[in-house]
Parts: sequence; C-alpha cells; structure tokens
Amino acid sequence: MGAYLLLALAIAAEVTATVSLKLSEGFSKVGPSIVVVAGYAFAFVVLAYVLKAGVPVSVAYAIWAAAGVALVAAVGIVFFKEPVNLSVIAGLVLVIGGVVLIEAGGAH
Repeated sequence: MGAYLLLALAIAAEVTATVSLKLSEGFSKVGPSIVVVAGYAFAFVVLAYVLKAGVPVSVAYAIWAAAGVALVAAVGIVFFKEPVNLSVIAGLVLVIGGVVLIEAGGAH
C-alpha cells in the first residue's frame, strides 16, 4: 500500500477517534470511548509506517494536522451543527495554505 494511502487511512482513524471523543461525553459512554482509544492507537501505528516508508516527518505531520483539522471542523459543522463563519473558513484556508507551503518547501 502506498505511503500516502496509508497516511489517508491514519487521518481517517484520527478523525474518527476525535469525533468519538465528543460522542464519549467525557468517557462516560463505553462504545465511543473504546473507539477513541482504538482509533488513536491505530492512527499512530499507521503513521509510524508512513514515516518508515520515507515520507518526511514535516510533510506527513503537516498533511495529518491540516486534514484532521479540516475534516473534524466539517464533521462538527455538518453533524453537530457547530457554527461556521468567516473566521472559521479563513482559519481553515490558512491551515491548508500552510501545508501547501510546507509541501512546496520540501520539494527543493
């Protein structure tokens, strides 16, 4: 499996775990709490394989962080009816723009 496909899998696991953290209601609900622990553990193991496959840590972590932030924000907006405004959108654009700059800088 390609390193970037593994990275996408790690991001999906991390986003699932983060959303489950909200659903666990302070770890008072067992099912979502199990998903939190398992999701984060799986995400970090897969991320370790991504790094072992040769993806630079700065690139892997930048993609991981930006995608995670953007996807969790989208889930919050769509499923939890969290507020969205110009500041939220601008922040997400800046996070994604930062990843693009890191990627561009790593290409040299």
